[in-house]
Amino acid sequence: MFEIRLHGRGGQGVVTGAELLSVAAFDEGKYAQAFPSFGSERMGAPVVSFCRIDDKAIRLREPILEPDALIIQDPTLLHSLDLFSGLNPEGYVLINSTRSFEELGIADFVKRFPPHHVCDVGATELAMKHVGRPLPNAALLGGFAAITKLLAFNSVAKAIREKFPGRVGEFNIAAAREAYETALAT
Repeated sequence: MFEIRLHGRGGQGVVTGAELLSVAAFDEGKYAQAFPSFGSERMGAPVVSFCRIDDKAIRLREPILEPDALIIQDPTLLHSLDLFSGLNPEGYVLINSTRSFEELGIADFVKRFPPHHVCDVGATELAMKHVGRPLPNAALLGGFAAITKLLAFNSVAKAIREKFPGRVGEFNIAAAREAYETALAT
């Protein structure tokens, strides 16, 4: 089973991001579940969402404490919460940022991971460029597909298109595609 924990703030699409990952996995014939964990349920408050993907039925229902991957939609949470708690030492980390790991204050930490398992992508900037709104979730899913190879980009694009039909979906897919290509290049 592959377990993903998504961290962000209310209004950034953290819950939708987990949902889209699970839909992409279903489209590939896998079992998946996605569910959120809310605190104060207000715009800007920290939000955590979870996604599990497996080749067999998933019976677990508790939060993910030992993730195989982290998607961090808001880098301001890096030093205010223990986002890396329980992370698999061979795991993956995708951070929504254009800043270097040194600038983020996590350079020594990320050196512990295998090459290409930790990536930063300016997903908010890509969303602004393609969608016109600062919603990084779809772009980050493209980056996630690139670094983990768990899901095909076409499955991610299909899930986005199903959730957001029309131009909005196509704009989000363009942001995800650019994030995918950026992550592949790192």
